[in-house]
Amino acid sequence: MPTVMISCGEPSGDLYAGALARELQALRSGMRIIGFGGEQLRAAGAELVGDYRGLTVTGLFEALRVLPRALSMQRALVAQAKRERPDALVVIDFPDFNFRLAERMHRLGVPVVYYICPQIWAWRPGRLRTLKRLVDHALVIFPFEAPIYREAGVKVDFVGHPLLDLAVARVSRAQLLAELGLVADAPTIALLPGSRPNELREILPTLAAAVPLIASRLDRAQFILARAPNLPDHLLAPLAGLSHPRVAVVADRTDDVLAASDVVVTASGTATVQTAIHEKPMVIVYRLSPLTYRLGKPLVKVDTFGMVNLVAGESLAPELIQDALTPEAVATETVRFFKEPAYAARTREGLRAVRRKLGTRGASRRAAEHVLAVCDRQAARPRA
Repeated sequence: MPTVMISCGEPSGDLYAGALARELQALRSGMRIIGFGGEQLRAAGAELVGDYRGLTVTGLFEALRVLPRALSMQRALVAQAKRERPDALVVIDFPDFNFRLAERMHRLGVPVVYYICPQIWAWRPGRLRTLKRLVDHALVIFPFEAPIYREAGVKVDFVGHPLLDLAVARVSRAQLLAELGLVADAPTIALLPGSRPNELREILPTLAAAVPLIASRLDRAQFILARAPNLPDHLLAPLAGLSHPRVAVVADRTDDVLAASDVVVTASGTATVQTAIHEKPMVIVYRLSPLTYRLGKPLVKVDTFGMVNLVAGESLAPELIQDALTPEAVATETVRFFKEPAYAARTREGLRAVRRKLGTRGASRRAAEHVLAVCDRQAARPRA
């Protein structure tokens, strides 16, 4: 049986890794999976060398603070690979960590599959040369990515987006709202301030300040904050001072929260695609530390930040980035979806088109089939 090492960081990567691991084992019963990830990957039967918690940040200077721990984790993974000799390494997103790991595994002769590739088309396009040198097979989840990689000479396949299978609510809107003591027919706004600690520190105070503004303009408005896993309680402190009585916090149930909402205010990233799959109008927000933003902005090669807008090829969701992210702007854009039904309907129609562009269900299974093909080719080679 082949052995596959998987490396991922942050909750979304862990979710995809867990789904991939389950499909690998369904296709090849008894295979061994080792690696770096979180509870989703562990629950799928992987033997974890390390946990990503504490290493997931955004920003140049934020990354420097966790660099010693990241390098230590990479050394541990390489040492494990020398002992185990995996048939393939699958790296999932998390490029700053995974590019370095792929470099070292490449030197060991371990084939590298990059699943959920970095956004080289959005910023730092020079990484495409590195990816071509190190990666045996790229598996991309957005349709426009495959031609970019193929033109650069990278072996690539578009497998579709795994969230089409994974973004499923477990309870109905009525059930969740009743569980939270909220009203079934009241305007419901979901707040998704991010999954990394530094995202909550930068974004949540503004969203909390927008709550009373929205409530003053929207009768009976109620709010549900989707709390990502592994976040310390003190990061939710901005909610403590709110006098608005209808604000609920729900942990580890983002799809239930999205299904129960009418409009979503979400941090830019994977959550925008998740929101689009639920066909919910959204306001996209993001803020980095001022110095990180100033240094990073010249490297960005696209005019829009939200993934859902990039896939759509148009501005479906308003974006409030950096200085544009204010309580007043959040309130104005959120309330507009309720006050202008035609605007909300056009947005939902556009989101349905985005969902169709994401491919068909079964992305994790297709990705697993490609990974196993790489493993089988590796197993057929003579070993030193």
